[in-house]
Amino acid sequence: MKKYIALLRGINVGGNNKISMQQLKETFRQAGYTDAQTYINSGNIIFSSNDSEEALQRVCETLISEQFGLAIAVAIISAEELTDALEHAPEWWNIPNGAKHNAIFVIQPATAEDVCAEVGEIKPEYERVAYYGRVIFWSAPMETFSRTRWSKVSGTKTYQKITVRNANTASKLAELAAAAQ
Repeated sequence: MKKYIALLRGINVGGNNKISMQQLKETFRQAGYTDAQTYINSGNIIFSSNDSEEALQRVCETLISEQFGLAIAVAIISAEELTDALEHAPEWWNIPNGAKHNAIFVIQPATAEDVCAEVGEIKPEYERVAYYGRVIFWSAPMETFSRTRWSKVSGTKTYQKITVRNANTASKLAELAAAAQ
């Protein structure tokens, strides 16, 4: 069995697409993922499976649709892939320096390379971007955040291909997944 993390896109944000994490965990358990556990209210669930990521993505999206009546995109990443990506994060990412640091998870079939190309060239005076695998690392000083290229992705076609977690959440998910193995 392999440990995975499902990252639900756009739930419990601004009172929209509400899903109880307790109900989500119970839905996964009823589907046979007996070790399912959630982390914070933004739709992160850790579980084990022998299925492929593509199959798990379809299963998770179907479970959410059937149980909660929501068409929610889900990024699936193995605990191993997340840990590897975090170990290869750029040195400037997640440094306590008054900047915002996000891990942007690409939802298959999109790729990090394609998403970065769609967003376009960054504004290096305001932001930094790099990727490893399907995780895009992005950092921007809070005072120039609104001027960044990546802060303007919301509402675009590209935004539908990603789900964002802050650096602390990404690190905690890797830690929880490793501890659960």
